[in-house]
Amino acid sequence: MSQSFSSDLNNRLQWSLFSLRLGVFIVMLMWTLDKFVNPGHSARILEAFYGFSGSTDIMAYVSGGLQLLLVLAFMAGIKKRITYGLIFIMHGASTLLAYALYIDGFNNLLFFAAWPMWAACFALYLLRDQDVKFIIK
Repeated sequence: MSQSFSSDLNNRLQWSLFSLRLGVFIVMLMWTLDKFVNPGHSARILEAFYGFSGSTDIMAYVSGGLQLLLVLAFMAGIKKRITYGLIFIMHGASTLLAYALYIDGFNNLLFFAAWPMWAACFALYLLRDQDVKFIIK
């Protein structure tokens, strides 16, 4: 393999991983901001998908604050083994816990978008050492 081919492949890999990280970040950021903008929505999701009732606005704000720290650290590439791993686990849990919606798939098509995003999270975790574009060292 020539030096220029290897360099080009590495450059394309870095841009590809950055685009995956940016895409996952945008979705996770919107889910996080939703906890601040509409904390009642967060309570309804906790009850519907996780069986947890009695959530308060304060709980939504606290979990939103913690999640915001995580997604910002994820986007910045800080402690990648931990942050990428937590993002993968969080998104995986939400994807799998929506299992009932997949049974009636044609009335819940948007939920299927969770699967390629979960795959992107997995790829980012596996290739975290090569994901170096625009990270904080």
